[in-house]
Amino acid sequence: MSLFAATMAFLTYSSMYAFRKPFAAATFEGEIFWGLDLKVWLILAQTFGYMASKFYGIKVISELKPEKRSVSILALIGISWLGLFGFAVLPTPINILCILINGFPLGLIWGLVFHYLEGRRFTEMMGSILAVSFVFSSGFVKSMGKYLMDEWQVTELWMPFFTGGLFVPLLVITVILLNQIPPPNKKDIALRSLRTPMSKKERKLFFKEFTPGIILLVLVYVVLTALRDIRDNFAVEIWEAMKIPVHPELLTETEIPITLILLIMMGLLVLIKNNKKALYLYHWIIIAGMCLAIGSTVLMQLNIIPPFLWVVLTGTGIYMGYIPFNCLLFDRLIASYKSAGNVGFLMYLADSFGYLGSVSIVAIKQFGMLQDMSWHLFYTQGILILLSIGMGMMLFTLGYFKRKATNFSKKPTPQLVFNHSV
Repeated sequence: MSLFAATMAFLTYSSMYAFRKPFAAATFEGEIFWGLDLKVWLILAQTFGYMASKFYGIKVISELKPEKRSVSILALIGISWLGLFGFAVLPTPINILCILINGFPLGLIWGLVFHYLEGRRFTEMMGSILAVSFVFSSGFVKSMGKYLMDEWQVTELWMPFFTGGLFVPLLVITVILLNQIPPPNKKDIALRSLRTPMSKKERKLFFKEFTPGIILLVLVYVVLTALRDIRDNFAVEIWEAMKIPVHPELLTETEIPITLILLIMMGLLVLIKNNKKALYLYHWIIIAGMCLAIGSTVLMQLNIIPPFLWVVLTGTGIYMGYIPFNCLLFDRLIASYKSAGNVGFLMYLADSFGYLGSVSIVAIKQFGMLQDMSWHLFYTQGILILLSIGMGMMLFTLGYFKRKATNFSKKPTPQLVFNHSV
């Protein structure tokens, strides 16, 4: 059942990416609006919509009840698809607003899908399979988009709409099957704690209890989200800066080894039953990922490794840090302190500021003193500087949660258990 649930979640979220990422395969070369490339406007608009939905999701997803999850997923993606239709038929700059509309509903899909998986004995395994959809699906749908443009002469404006349409049948089937998953049983609850909707008062209480750790984790996530988005949205520009021709397969080939590495690494953590040990190990995995990205960038600059390997290694390192934040670390955090509530609150709190940071960094690059810097150079410098700072913050949070665990062990009962009827 866990493998079935993970597969349906993976396919559902992968289908969502067909409505979010295909336009990144286009360059919209020569299309300038208000002195800025159209593609940059599109990325800013979609990311802003996505970010706004994350702030909205702090309340909506944390208070989510099981009813109508499947209907909500299909309805939200349907609205997003209409946004892509508007992008194709309306003139610039009105169609930029359509991409804003496209991004907002998609930001809620992660919380709806992961709601089926959290708080279970095999959440690690299921969450890992779901999370690697970020890596594989992003590259795959961009390859599909580029294929439609190269082989079927679909225009850059219509390509995102048709790419999404290819995945509609798969999306409907997988959502229906995902909705057949039974709720967590008694063994799941005993191992991972009961997951319940959180009121505004309960969210404030939880944040107050872990304020320093949560703030630093969110700041690290901001860095990882920004670098991940730059790599994802400007992959074509990064390759072209290295004088390497971009064929459709290239955008998937770099992501397959990353997907396999992360799937095995994260999935094996289901074997660790002690929640606190798993929480600490996730910190070390994130730190190791940052080291890998920094080290491979230095080696590439010294011409020791080729560009393809550099793209794979930096992607692996960034996603080693990024994926644990997208359910796994927070699931273990809640379980470690036997806190009632759900991952949705922490995930959407981190995601909202993560995408705010991503929008801000892209805006600073485009409107500040760095506007003439290539995306390739901006990406490499960001890895070296921002991830070095992130490593220091992760080491601090590791010490913070270890001290917190010691203090909690001296108390007769955990402080953060809320009263909910089951």
